[in-house]
Amino acid sequence: MSSTPGTTETPPRKEGTPLSRAMRPVNHVVERFIPSALVFSIVLTFIVAILALILTGTGPGDLVVHWGDGLAGLLDFITQMALILLLGHILANTGPVRRVLAFLGSVPRTELASYVFVFAVAAVASLITWGLGLVVGGLLAREVAYQGRVRGLKLHFPMLVAAGFAGFVVWHMGYSASGPLTAATEGSFLMDSLGGQPVPISETVFSSWNMIAAVVTILVVALALFLVAPRRGDKIVELAQDAREQASDGQEEIVTPADRVDASRLPTLLLGLMLVAYLVLHFVQGGTLTLDTVNWSFLALILLLVRNPFELIHLTKNAASNVGEILLQFPLYAGILGMMSGTGLIEVFSDAVVSISNPVTFGLLAFLAAGLVNFFVPSGGGQFAVQGPIMLGAGADLGVDPAITIMAVSYGDQWTNMIQPFWALPLLAIAGLKMRDILGYTTVVLIASGLVFAGTLLIVSL
Repeated sequence: MSSTPGTTETPPRKEGTPLSRAMRPVNHVVERFIPSALVFSIVLTFIVAILALILTGTGPGDLVVHWGDGLAGLLDFITQMALILLLGHILANTGPVRRVLAFLGSVPRTELASYVFVFAVAAVASLITWGLGLVVGGLLAREVAYQGRVRGLKLHFPMLVAAGFAGFVVWHMGYSASGPLTAATEGSFLMDSLGGQPVPISETVFSSWNMIAAVVTILVVALALFLVAPRRGDKIVELAQDAREQASDGQEEIVTPADRVDASRLPTLLLGLMLVAYLVLHFVQGGTLTLDTVNWSFLALILLLVRNPFELIHLTKNAASNVGEILLQFPLYAGILGMMSGTGLIEVFSDAVVSISNPVTFGLLAFLAAGLVNFFVPSGGGQFAVQGPIMLGAGADLGVDPAITIMAVSYGDQWTNMIQPFWALPLLAIAGLKMRDILGYTTVVLIASGLVFAGTLLIVSL
């Protein structure tokens, strides 16, 4: 089999751990048969259409209308999500952050430590904001691969990238968790389902049980990655020495007075300080965390870190190229959401789970249902828009704490991202790989994290 472009390949032998050997046929299958993320979204569109026609009795004409109407149904949310991804990419490429990444790339000294280290850093970044986590995962994987090669380490680059993406499995337990943030926001679409009372993030994201679950998830996934990582004898696809992107500072020649303004630190610094002042006043006056405040906090940090408008413009142009493919797919998933909500298909899925639930098992089954729905609607906010009210209503009928329901849907949303290619796109673009290159490893992450999520929800529901 040919190696991935920009990499060098060491032929496999028969050695390796039993788990790493067991992954070989899995990796072989996904490398051959998993399509691109765009084709995946198109195929899902027709799968949902067929299921809706069979399970809901919706006519073909009405189905097409639901799909077409849904294409533009999440435009506001798409903007928020695009900003999170864009700003996360810009922040990760600012000079100070890249210097931190270069330092971090020199930390791991062995092959196995490298995989675990990349995952741990990406997980922490994802808890801060999912957009930053995705970008940091890709950049750090490349940095560790480059510096490891210089030191003579035999690092499997797809595994490093898989470890970087694996950090995304905890994003909905952290600062940018769209579901809990929506539930904590006055006037959000979840308020009717919550009886008009928001659920503060102190009861969801910052609850002791969720924070413990986040730590345990990171530890368990790290162990799983350690066990499945390629050893001597497994196929090793290394990053080529000349494949690392060389960072540019984006500075231009200063010729005119306008150029001097663009090269000045003052415009971005003043705007950044003004945005910091706004955020301080927002929280002092009783404001809460929302997707918007998360975006503005990271924009403020970017404005304070960049040297001048020249650098900010340069970083924005680079970041935009990684947002493009996701923006193309978002309307397709919005159309899927339109079909699922318009035909009632999502209610069919959710009601099937609720019908076999009790107060103890509801959280677990809601988690599994959310994991299934995430295949078709890989967006935490978009999924909450449709499935959230259904699950919260069902949970209320069973006497389930709404915080448990909110986090159950959140856990399901982040869980199956490990085998849904949508959010891997920016990281894969940075790494120059395809989803099929990492899917065998992220499947192991799915299993390991799922055990923690399911166990957590059962324990807190007792």
